[in-house]
Amino acid sequence: MLGRALILRTSALPFVEKMVRNSFVFRPLVHRFIAGDVLAESLEVSKGLLEHGLKVSLDYLGENTKSKEEALQAKATYIAMLRDIHRVAPKTSEDSVEPLNISIKLTQCGLDQGDDFAEENFREVLDVARETNNFVRVDMEASEYTERTVAMMERVLPDYPNTGTVLQSYLYRTDEDLERVIKLGGRIRLVKGAYLEPAEVAYPEKAKVDEAYMRQADRLLEAANYPAIATHDEHIIDHVKQFAKSRAISPDRFEFQMLYGIRRDLQNSLHEQGYNVRVYVPFGDKWYPYFTRRLAERPANAGFILKSLFKG
Repeated sequence: MLGRALILRTSALPFVEKMVRNSFVFRPLVHRFIAGDVLAESLEVSKGLLEHGLKVSLDYLGENTKSKEEALQAKATYIAMLRDIHRVAPKTSEDSVEPLNISIKLTQCGLDQGDDFAEENFREVLDVARETNNFVRVDMEASEYTERTVAMMERVLPDYPNTGTVLQSYLYRTDEDLERVIKLGGRIRLVKGAYLEPAEVAYPEKAKVDEAYMRQADRLLEAANYPAIATHDEHIIDHVKQFAKSRAISPDRFEFQMLYGIRRDLQNSLHEQGYNVRVYVPFGDKWYPYFTRRLAERPANAGFILKSLFKG
């Protein structure tokens, strides 16, 4: 079976990216994970999920804008997302959990062009989210951005409680970051981590990552503000359910999150059991980096692509 690191390195080769982007052979696989190139397509997908009782977080794909102009365009898209959500999602009261929110990235807001510039854009998006009674999640990116992202939360969350971020269990530093964000009252999505990181900053062994994830999930359930447990790992999901039950933590105090196109059966099953389930729905034409990280999590799909390279 192909290793995760090999998949990520291979998919980064320019000729592989060109082949995947241009070949119709891969379109069904791409469409499995990506809800379309434009907002209207992702809203239609979201509508179907909402009708089945699931919640949604919309993600406009793209990282590391190259200029301030690109970052401003991304900000405009975020604002359009927040203003258009009402077309498919019911309006919620201030004390209820929003059925459809959005996820953004600080490098898409212009973090590479400067922290102050990105923060200004971020705050403008949060103003619209507050106006529309919605929530904005800041995705966590590669480890070089972790401290800057947590520090941004420390500056912004006191003014905007309608935001939160993501923490990655495979990073050694995450236990400390967890406490920093819990102290702020920020909503945290916990993930294992999908970037290719060196052993100096992240656990290379899956067992160590799983151990950290369950420890941190327990801490979130006990102390955090409406945490999001983002995993498709049934062993971890069972652990979370049992821990919550043992501490009399009601299912309405947290949610499970899963990726669009992965384990739809599990999403529906958890919803039927009475748990909140939110599906992370990505869209946009800058889908390739996200797509390759999903492949690295599902080696059988990557094997299909690599075999296709040598056909004909």
